[in-house]
Amino acid sequence: MNRKKLQKLTDTLTKNCKHFNKFEVNCLINLFYNLVGEVTERQGITIGLDRNAFRNILHMTFGMTDDMIMDRVFRGFDKDNDGYVNISEWIYGLSVFLRGTLEEKMKYCFEVFDLNGDGFISKEEMFHMLKNSLLKQPSEEDPDEGIKDLVEITLKKMDHDHDGKLSFTDYEQAVREETLLLEAFGPCLPDPKSHMEFEAQVFKDPNEFNDI
Repeated sequence: MNRKKLQKLTDTLTKNCKHFNKFEVNCLINLFYNLVGEVTERQGITIGLDRNAFRNILHMTFGMTDDMIMDRVFRGFDKDNDGYVNISEWIYGLSVFLRGTLEEKMKYCFEVFDLNGDGFISKEEMFHMLKNSLLKQPSEEDPDEGIKDLVEITLKKMDHDHDGKLSFTDYEQAVREETLLLEAFGPCLPDPKSHMEFEAQVFKDPNEFNDI
């Protein structure tokens, strides 16, 4: 991409993205093009990270291991559902993923957990996600029973209007009372260590090395 075009892209994305400054947006654009570099030539159409490339980043960089959650995070980034995370989806997605306010993170996590997109997290959805994220104990006769119990406990704690499922209002109220419930159904945000390492690696100031 030529410099002028890059400059324009950086300006536009910086203007619309409240959590990164211009330097950081520039670093993330460079990283994006490094990541899709080899792919672009082959496809010649959509410039973006496909599901596999994106999951690879989630796994290698942010230590995510749950297939279902990684799939949902990909969908959370891929706003237009075209099967690719394009440059602006990448920047806006990372903005919430890394530095979002509690409000933004709640909205994002709820979307990840609402598997069928109907605006509620049902018992079935909780069961699926918890089943994936809990380690199975070999001694247990029926591990599903333990998960069902956990679903009931979670509902008791979070389902404020007692309708047997979680609306965003239920979820928001529970998280405001107890922030740890933000990722109640699986780790869909980076842990502090990988978050810091990612930023330290990507947001390197080239001028730092000139003084040495």
